[in-house]
Amino acid sequence: MVDAQHLLAFCRAQQDWLLATIRALVALESPTNEKAAVDRCGAELAARLAGLGANVTAIKETTAGNHLRAEFGNGQRQIMLLGHFDTVWPIGQIDRMPLKQEGDFLHGPGVFDMKAGIAIGVLAARALLEGRSLDAFRLVMLWTTDEETGSRTSRELLEAEARRSEAVLVLEPALPGGALKTRRKGCGEYEVAVRGVAAHAGVDPAKGVSAIRELARQILFIETLQDLTRGISVNVGIVDGGSRPNVVAAEARAVVDARAPTLADADRIDAVMRSLTPHLRGATIDVRGGFSRPPMERTPGVARLYETAQAAASDLGQSIEEGSTGGGSDGNFCAALGVPTLDGLGAIGDGAHAVHEYIDVAMLAPRSALVARIIQRLVT
Repeated sequence: MVDAQHLLAFCRAQQDWLLATIRALVALESPTNEKAAVDRCGAELAARLAGLGANVTAIKETTAGNHLRAEFGNGQRQIMLLGHFDTVWPIGQIDRMPLKQEGDFLHGPGVFDMKAGIAIGVLAARALLEGRSLDAFRLVMLWTTDEETGSRTSRELLEAEARRSEAVLVLEPALPGGALKTRRKGCGEYEVAVRGVAAHAGVDPAKGVSAIRELARQILFIETLQDLTRGISVNVGIVDGGSRPNVVAAEARAVVDARAPTLADADRIDAVMRSLTPHLRGATIDVRGGFSRPPMERTPGVARLYETAQAAASDLGQSIEEGSTGGGSDGNFCAALGVPTLDGLGAIGDGAHAVHEYIDVAMLAPRSALVARIIQRLVT
């Protein structure tokens, strides 16, 4: 097995290959809801993985792009690399956000979230192959196509793969400065639909039951669930209702985003949302939705995995920090199963889902070496 400095030297020597891979993936735009486009990007990625000797399987989907599973090695022990190649950007965004390098920054739609992360993981595998570090275990990559819209078709697949793995390394973007993510909030969305009774607002207002008035009271109550000091955020992001100014509103609705740092917090919010009761006689309330991603909590397994990453960074002459984020990822699902999971091992940069999206090119090779060294430490 090669030492850490040889891993780093190999990754630095492959900088041009790494950039070419990133550019090829970014150039193939892959918005989640455009299956044909996502599959074109997936075909490019699959070809590159197969060219490295991976056993690649495309998991066919009809309502999303085809997911990719790539396997290196054939040992009994398994480590999993996880990420997605769908993006939030529509076809044509690359014309408005051209793929271009300015100094050490490479800009482009999806480059930070998270096509550079995929390339980092693939180069880490190449470094391990070069040093014959994959002989005794199995490295499985799962690259999915619907993470940006909730992982509806991929969740079962990634959870099954996670259960077979000793650890899951998620190649999502790093926190500012390169910190890893050892906590992520759980993500929930609810629709609160209120029905009232329509009436003429001038002639017979007393005969009406205003769905808007009822909803306003519910919103004031829902807002009390927020506790930012504990990391609980509740946001009423969409409100609509009524038909005309002179009609007592018969219908109104609100869409609520909820974020919780622990499963206990998520369960409490869910219980409260489902127990909403009307204040106005004659009004009814229907609550739909829930938490689609469980929180990623800093369990002892996550903490030990982070300590392994710290040791790997030290081997490479690097230092690494940890942090939390309010956004969810597929790593949430894996961590909730009790599988040690470490997130944010992808590119260092900024601008996920923003027009200034970019990665720091100078940090790509060191990041690949870090991922490779973590894997080495996990299997020796």
